[in-house]
Amino acid sequence: MAVDTYDVAAARKHFPALNSSQVFFDNAGGSQTLGDVVDSVRQYLLDTNVQLGATYKTSKSSTQLYNEGCQAGAAYVNAQPDEVVFGSSTTQLFRNLSSALRPHFPPGSEIVCSSLDHEANIASWVMIAEDMSLTLKWWTPRAPTSSNPQLTPDTLEPLLTEQTRLVTCTHASNILGTITPIRQVADMIHAKSPRGLLCVDGVALAPHRALDMQALGVDIYGFSWYKVYGPHVAQLYVRRSVQDKCMRSLGHYFKSGQTLEDKLGLAGASYELVQAVPQVVEYLRQQGWDKMTAHEEHLQEVLLDYLNSKPALYRILGVPTKDSEKRVPVISFQAQGHSSKAVVEKVENQTDFGFRWGHFYSKRLCDDVLALDDEGVVRVSMCHYNTLEEVHGLVRAVDQVCDPKDL
Repeated sequence: MAVDTYDVAAARKHFPALNSSQVFFDNAGGSQTLGDVVDSVRQYLLDTNVQLGATYKTSKSSTQLYNEGCQAGAAYVNAQPDEVVFGSSTTQLFRNLSSALRPHFPPGSEIVCSSLDHEANIASWVMIAEDMSLTLKWWTPRAPTSSNPQLTPDTLEPLLTEQTRLVTCTHASNILGTITPIRQVADMIHAKSPRGLLCVDGVALAPHRALDMQALGVDIYGFSWYKVYGPHVAQLYVRRSVQDKCMRSLGHYFKSGQTLEDKLGLAGASYELVQAVPQVVEYLRQQGWDKMTAHEEHLQEVLLDYLNSKPALYRILGVPTKDSEKRVPVISFQAQGHSSKAVVEKVENQTDFGFRWGHFYSKRLCDDVLALDDEGVVRVSMCHYNTLEEVHGLVRAVDQVCDPKDL
């Protein structure tokens, strides 16, 4: 293993919750929050907690802070402010979007949904297809192995036609950790289906990589800031041309409908949370994504090396190597002869490690693709503030539960 030079101790000082004895390995469900974000939310509620848009001094201050949050979120993903909207969750924003996109689906339209996704980017489109009698196709790869399905352009291509109006997929699976080559997927859709849009769920990737909507070539992209070290608010990007040509507004009739917030926001963004987004953006700028990614590769190497060392005992779901070009540090596995629930509960009863078992809202992936039982997987989701010592400790604890004869 190469030397890990990332100053994780310095990064951890920014997170008050990391001073506790709890070791957080459930980060894919929600990261810990930056202290600067906590302070920003508190200060807003103390000093500027009023309605936006009025002419008195405090409202002007509040409005400015909110607008700065919106601008920071847009700039972070390389988009214009009128191309982003904030809401309570990515699930809610996709629901709103599905209603606004109904004019984009004339009779005979086809929708392609990935089976590897969190239900947030599936349920809305299944409902639209049923309500409007559209053709729904499932993008269900089973290669290169049944334990390591991957969304690739070659598995998508046979599903695309001139009638394809929407393709939905994940940027990184919240079970497998596998990264989808989004730019290649986007290029294929736009070449094969001239009216086809690509809608990407970036929730599982966003805590681990920088985001650039122009570089990705996507039409729609959603993620949640509360999984990126920030407040409990989500952000959705929709390309300006898609707004103009494909969407109706859900806003009040007297609203202009010129911005994505007017079209989809429905007052769903908490002011105090949105205005704290610049604190996250600045922290990530200071940390540097290359350094964070390299450190996370070291973390996942430790766990994957252990799991791979006992192939008769562990089934790894997803790419079984540490390569950060192919995966993020969300690692799921099953232990032969042990239920996923039992593994987690036994480790947690003996240690301060916090992780999870289950399907994590990727129920179709677990049931239809991976053919798992009701208890799903053991999932260990790491991020840049975890330490190598923590991962080594988890490995020892899991080994004691699953393979005690080695002790």
